[in-house]
Amino acid sequence: MSALGQPFQLKSLELKNRIVMSPMCQYSVEAEDGIPNDWHFVHYVSRAVGGTGLIILEMTDVEPDGRISNRDLGLWSDEHVPAYRRLVDAIHRNGAKAGVQIAHAGRKALDAPVPVGPGGEPFEPNAKTPRAMSTDEVWAMVGKFADAARRAVEAGFDTIELHGAHGYLIHQFQSPGINKRDDEFGKELSKFGVEIVRAVKKVLPADMPLIMRTSAIEYMEGGYGLDHALEMCRAYRDAGVDMFDVSSGGEGGKPGPKRPGNYPGYQLPLARAVKEKLGVPVMSVGMLDDPALAEHAVASGDADLVAIGRSLLRNPYWAIDALRKLDGKAEPAKQYTRAYL
Repeated sequence: MSALGQPFQLKSLELKNRIVMSPMCQYSVEAEDGIPNDWHFVHYVSRAVGGTGLIILEMTDVEPDGRISNRDLGLWSDEHVPAYRRLVDAIHRNGAKAGVQIAHAGRKALDAPVPVGPGGEPFEPNAKTPRAMSTDEVWAMVGKFADAARRAVEAGFDTIELHGAHGYLIHQFQSPGINKRDDEFGKELSKFGVEIVRAVKKVLPADMPLIMRTSAIEYMEGGYGLDHALEMCRAYRDAGVDMFDVSSGGEGGKPGPKRPGNYPGYQLPLARAVKEKLGVPVMSVGMLDDPALAEHAVASGDADLVAIGRSLLRNPYWAIDALRKLDGKAEPAKQYTRAYL
């Protein structure tokens, strides 16, 4: 059996293979209330039918104005829970496990009347100017993350991912080029993320793993490098993160010289660095859609899980097709077996 096809276990999370559907916003026109609808049901369940081991729902926000757009999902109300439970149950029935990426867009909340963030600087010149959050508001935001996590548990998700990358709110607070506050959340750049991790862990079952997506380097002029990211991740690990989903960039600002070439597997060295330095399992993402490269990522130890994005948008059955190429066989749904004879 290929390394990609091997099962994986982290605490109570048991996956049949190492293939993850990366969180990707759907910007669904009917999702203005933040509740997943028939589009999301078909979209996600079809990838479970297609053999994916873990499906992580798109960026799901802790308050309405924390969304990138007003067509994104949310978990800011108990009224959201039944729709997520229906979706999770169907994912489970079709052999996959379900996660959800909990987040707040911060200054990148494009449809918020006035976005909020650690400071008052927009992420790009033509973006809305954010309002700096007060210290009390920051603490209240920590509670909103915990409330969303509690709802995710009630909905039956198998794991939760906190979005600490790509220039969204947790990333904004950990970035020395963005966070220039003089309060407790500015003097200690990891504090916002750490407090969220601690608050979320209190509402999770003890055996449910917590994942965090992180940007290992920034691309903006003067942006932080890997050493800073490792320092932040070490603090998050010590607070309770069980696994890191390692990405990079997305913070905004004037482009600097650190942007890597856009080639298959370009983020694998970042994932390996986090794994080796912090001693935690990692997931890698970014142009890993060639089955041979995905296999290499796992077999070489660069990553424990491989997150597939755009290829799973194009092909819901990417996982089955990849494992057929690697192993010469696959286990499709019974209804589709004759297509693989």
